[in-house]
Amino acid sequence: MSSRFGFLLFDNFEDLDFFGPWEMFAHWSKQFNGPKELLIINEHGKEVTSVKGLTIKTSLDFVQCPALDYLFIPGGLGTRKEVDNEKIIAFIQDKAPTCQQILSVCTGAFLLQKAGLLHNKKATTHWSSLNRLRAFEDVHVVEERYTRDGNIWTSAGVSAGIDMSLAFIDAIAGAEVAGQIQLFAEYYPSNKIYPTPGHSLPKYI
Repeated sequence: MSSRFGFLLFDNFEDLDFFGPWEMFAHWSKQFNGPKELLIINEHGKEVTSVKGLTIKTSLDFVQCPALDYLFIPGGLGTRKEVDNEKIIAFIQDKAPTCQQILSVCTGAFLLQKAGLLHNKKATTHWSSLNRLRAFEDVHVVEERYTRDGNIWTSAGVSAGIDMSLAFIDAIAGAEVAGQIQLFAEYYPSNKIYPTPGHSLPKYI
């Protein structure tokens, strides 16, 4: 598959929002004829630091970034700042028309919304931010592990991005490829649920 998969990163992105899907997509690329180019993109093309303090080198800045077939946006505390960053929103708006599919994890959905990509679309986000997303009356907010509406994919928080990624690979490359990647990653979550005093579980659990 000769295609480009772009991962948009910014300071204070949530670690597993990115690294979980990256593991799925990178294995797809290397072992199962997935996208040939996996590009890590940042506004300035510099290192970015996750919300947990891990620093990662990016590949390209916004000016260098070519047309993309797929665009991925994680969430994290950084989205609360970046949602008001005109350059990052303009970048998403510029790349979206030529992207076959666009994906977000967690509060990355708010960047999609600001870019106008969730208008009259079904979407989800982290359980703690569902009401914030509901404030936008043109977004059809659902409490699901992940959603797809046309070419827009969104997922709930953190680990939910892995489920979305496998479903995405299934949709593009087929269930057998998704199954092989799931097996390699040994991603078969335990049904053990630990106590969460003071909190109710999301509806999809």
